[in-house]
Amino acid sequence: MATQTPRPSAAARASSATRTTRSKRAATTSTPAAAAGPPPGPAAARRGPPPPKPLATLAIDIGGTGLKASVLDQTGRMESDRVRIPTPYPLSPQKLVTVLEDLIKPLPPFDRVSVGFPGMVRGGQILSAPHFVSPDGPGGTPVPKLVKAWGRFDLESELARVTGKPTKVANDAELQGAAVVTGKGFEAVLTLGTGVGSAFFLDGHLLPHFEFAHTPFRKGGTYNDELGEAARTSIGSKKWQRRVVEAIDTFRALTFFDHCYIGGGNSARVTIDLPPDVSLVDNSAGILGGIKLWERTT
Repeated sequence: MATQTPRPSAAARASSATRTTRSKRAATTSTPAAAAGPPPGPAAARRGPPPPKPLATLAIDIGGTGLKASVLDQTGRMESDRVRIPTPYPLSPQKLVTVLEDLIKPLPPFDRVSVGFPGMVRGGQILSAPHFVSPDGPGGTPVPKLVKAWGRFDLESELARVTGKPTKVANDAELQGAAVVTGKGFEAVLTLGTGVGSAFFLDGHLLPHFEFAHTPFRKGGTYNDELGEAARTSIGSKKWQRRVVEAIDTFRALTFFDHCYIGGGNSARVTIDLPPDVSLVDNSAGILGGIKLWERTT
């Protein structure tokens, strides 16, 4: 006769069920990694490193009457109010560097430096500094000591040293032009201020600098002699504007430009009608061109 195995009591069955439930809960709570899903796969790797930090640019505009500076964000917006002081005279290269170092102290941090200089600049070195070779400033008699000091002075390296940042130095008209040209065809820039500046761009690329300000313009005078601030003050704005038109016509005949931009502090004094291929630009371009200089020279 077969022996029957006794069935567990109701209490034993309840205890076994409780132990099973606890085991399942322990198994569930002891594997949080599995509950969180699989580890990151190839898709996460494809996202790559975070985007680079936007660069802030210190833009410096060196002029015959004033020194200006501001820090720009990547869109060209000023991150603080522009700082300005009158240009001191006499002005040696080392004095300029010291004055600029003090000028920029109140400004916010920056990552690179752009400088516009009123003279011939090549490879960051100053080849001519017409406003600064006289102790009396623009229009004064040059003295050999200052002429020698400015000749081949490496302003780019000096400013890179004192700021600790990558630096570019260019002619001030080139800096203004970098901010306004469209990048289409041959574009000329003529700046009117203490003196006269010029710059040329082909399809947005900055071309080698030519110092047209010191070439003959009319009646034996240079562009600087006939169009600078001293000439405007002497002959009056009405007659001076006629000379501006003559200069534009000369530029057109010489370069066949597609468009010409008139900038500088005295561009605001040009009130006559200009042809469609000539535009007036605000003098603030001397600061805002600080960003574009890096794009158009690299």
